[in-house]
Amino acid sequence: MSRVLVELLHGKGAHVDPIACIEDLSAELAAKQVAGFPHSIGQLVFHMNYWMSYELRRIRSERPQYPQHAAESFPPSPAPRDIQEWERFRRDFAWFIAEFLGLAQSPDPDLNRPIESAHEADKNVAGTLEAVIIQMVAHNSYHTGQIALIRRTLNAWPPSSGGDTW
Repeated sequence: MSRVLVELLHGKGAHVDPIACIEDLSAELAAKQVAGFPHSIGQLVFHMNYWMSYELRRIRSERPQYPQHAAESFPPSPAPRDIQEWERFRRDFAWFIAEFLGLAQSPDPDLNRPIESAHEADKNVAGTLEAVIIQMVAHNSYHTGQIALIRRTLNAWPPSSGGDTW
């Protein structure tokens, strides 16, 4: 299973590489709002970073605070505000993906390690390290697909490293 998780975190198969999907994008395009869509690419990256941070803290038994509302996992204003903030979003994103890649390469006994629930919502899903990684893969894949669609709408697809053009 760890090989599959690593491939999915890298965007193999039907999944686009999440890092490649944002690596060549300017801060200006990352902040651009598309009519009819509630979030910019920058806001989606912030959101994915938020939840990867949350889950990594939960994996480390830190019992992070669960947000009262989903809006708390998005920045309160258009994002990124500038080049430096966008660079920080992308750097953090790559770091979080690398952390999950390291966890995905854990031996099978470690992947079956129970992860304690930090909130009632955590109790509604499987509670092993492997299950948390799979949830992160699915979450990131969903939002990376949104990013690809926004990029396509902005005539900024595919990324310079390549991607399906449908």
